[in-house]
This record gives sequence, structure tokens and C-alpha cells, in this order.
Amino acid sequence: MGTTKQIPPSEWKAYFERLNRKFLSDDSTEMVTVEVLSPELGDQIEAEAVRLEGIVYDPKSMALEVWMEDVDHLAYEPAEIWVVEDDDGFIANLEVVRTDGPKEVLYFHRGSPPARGYGQPSP
Repeated sequence: MGTTKQIPPSEWKAYFERLNRKFLSDDSTEMVTVEVLSPELGDQIEAEAVRLEGIVYDPKSMALEVWMEDVDHLAYEPAEIWVVEDDDGFIANLEVVRTDGPKEVLYFHRGSPPARGYGQPSP
């Protein structure tokens, strides 16, 4: 059962540093799917079931960066960051509400990509 909570801006940098130390390493197999919800462009999948390498917030550039295998995702000027945490603190979902309107939703999968449904193509 997950717990939904808003991370205060003053804690963004430290929160993601702790998450990286606790759950992510060179041999971790956590996966992430990144979806951008834009009022102008609609819903866009930017990355699907890609190996997660790290998440950092840089207060100087005001950007949340999600490092994935072969691709990075940047969310500039977040206004709010919400997470759904598993009981052990691992993030199941993360939502970034940006000041310019779009939202970015990240879905995390432990160990391997989620199972495909009948008739769905492989990621």
C-alpha cells in the first residue's frame, strides 16, 4: 500500500539524494516510464520501461533531472512534486507539476519492466 505525499521544495535536493543512495546503484534494475501531460500537445510518452540510473534536483538551474539508460529527462521549474511511496520508501509514482502548465508523471517498476497485457507489443 503506497502513501501519497507532497515533497516541500526545500527538501527536493536531499530527498532525491537519499533515494539514489538507498535504491539505485550501478547494478540496479529499476525501470521508469515518463509521461508528459501537456495542455497544448496532449499526453506524450517520452520513455517507456527504461532502466533508471538516478534522480537529482539542481536548485541552481531549477530542474529535476531523471537519468535513464541512454536518455535523460529534465523538468524545468517545478512548482510541486508529489510522490507515491511504497512502505520501504521506494517511489512507485512521481508527479511534477510545472509552473508553465504541463505535468510530468513517472511510473517506476522494480526489477524489470511490467508484464505486457495480451496483444500488447514489447517495450
